Amino acid sequence: MKIWIDGDACPVVIKEILFRAADKREVHTILVANHLVRTPPSKFIRSMQVASGFDAADNEIVRLLEAGDLVITSDIPLAAEVMEKGGLALSPRGSLHTEENIRQRLNMRDFNETLRASGINSGGPPPINQTNKQDFANHLDRIITRAQRTGT
Repeated sequence: MKIWIDGDACPVVIKEILFRAADKREVHTILVANHLVRTPPSKFIRSMQVASGFDAADNEIVRLLEAGDLVITSDIPLAAEVMEKGGLALSPRGSLHTEENIRQRLNMRDFNETLRASGINSGGPPPINQTNKQDFANHLDRIITRAQRTGT
C-alpha cells in the first residue's frame, strides 16, 4: 500500500501526522500538488509536482494509484474515482469515504455548488479541530495496520 496525498488542499497539521506515520510505519507516501511542496527528508516520503491546471493533481493520483492504495483528499469526486479504481479515500477530517456514503456526499457537494453559483454563501467548513485530528489519526492507523497484516 502507498499513501497518496492530494497536496493542494491538505492542511499542514494532517501532513505532519502523515509524515510521522510514513516514517514510523515505513509506508511510501507521495504528496502530489501543482506547486512545489517541501517534505521532510525520508526514504518513505516524496513530493511530486504536476502541471498547473484544473484537477491535474487529482488526475495524476488516479493514474498512478493501485488497488489498495490510500488517498488523502477532501475532494469528493476524486474520492469517488479512487474507490472506483479499488483504492481507499480518507478525508483530512478523518471521515472514510465508502460505497455507502459517497453518492450522498457527491449529491451534497453538487447542491452546495449550486447554492454558491446562485450567490448564497454557505460559509465553508470550520477549521480542523482536535477531534478531526484524532479521527484522522485513528482511521489512518487502522488502515495501515490492516494493509500491513494482509501484505497489501
